[in-house]
Amino acid sequence: MPAVDVAGEFETIRRLFAPLAHPEWGRGLKDDVAVVPSKPGHDLVLTKDAIVEGVHFLPTDRLDTVAKKLLRVNLSDMAAKGAEAFGYLLACHWSERCGWPERMTFVDGLRVDQKAFGVALLGGDTVVTPGPASFSMTLLGWTPKGRTVARAGARVGDLVFVTGFIGDGWLGLQGAQDKLSLEPDRIAALVEQYRTPAPRVEFAPTIRDFASASIDVSDGLIADLGHMAEASGVRMEIDLELTPRSAAGQAWFDGRVDEQAALEKLVTGGDDYEIAFTARAADEAVLRREAEKRHLRLSRIGRVTAGQGVVARFAGQPVQIDRPGFTHG
Repeated sequence: MPAVDVAGEFETIRRLFAPLAHPEWGRGLKDDVAVVPSKPGHDLVLTKDAIVEGVHFLPTDRLDTVAKKLLRVNLSDMAAKGAEAFGYLLACHWSERCGWPERMTFVDGLRVDQKAFGVALLGGDTVVTPGPASFSMTLLGWTPKGRTVARAGARVGDLVFVTGFIGDGWLGLQGAQDKLSLEPDRIAALVEQYRTPAPRVEFAPTIRDFASASIDVSDGLIADLGHMAEASGVRMEIDLELTPRSAAGQAWFDGRVDEQAALEKLVTGGDDYEIAFTARAADEAVLRREAEKRHLRLSRIGRVTAGQGVVARFAGQPVQIDRPGFTHG
């Protein structure tokens, strides 16, 4: 139950959310709409994600990390399109555990990440629910006109790349649920990645300039590559051994007897929020230089061929993956 009485909707907006509002476009959250001027020569890009307690975050998670995750998963979508975010609309469905201190904690997380990523609140809604807490965000951004990178566009002969590391999100969830047997610092690193993933916003311009198709890895690497392959009308052939692993992920992997099964868990677990994309083989060198400038790991994990779907290989042999990733209801 809430530790203190909770103020009503308008008091919550005035005291907590108004300070986060864009100084001009958000109208101080005192109107029913936000008014965003057009940006000449640019397309408006929108994305929306929702997270639900018990599904996307744990009931024991602090609400500042929940707020950060909500913003960051949206920023990950935006980065995969080569777009630059500037503002968001927010809907909060507070559960009974969300008293005034918890709501302040949620807003604290947003305040920190707004400053870190250069975005501002434009408007939204706040309500109370008898069910689990849930939050929804619509993020807005811009790309130069006609330059937004789609899932479609991968071409036969392209290479398949992924940023960062794969599997840490799934491993972090296991760690948060006390299901990992690793050194405490390894578990802590994985749990932090699960709760507050790092969207690759710094790589968005490179995606915009060089990617033929792109997607953020949220449901699982194999599942999301499947979405991109379907949209592009091609096949993606992936070498599981090339799956990039963090130091903590490698420590977990080193303890597995069945390497193939372990790799399958990493590439289907989801919650990584890296960018998977295709690009011309001739651009690999410049892509690696751009990644190095940003101290970002970039891995070539496969190739685009004629056909359909995703073919995963281990030791050169095709692998049957029955559950490629998380499926939303």
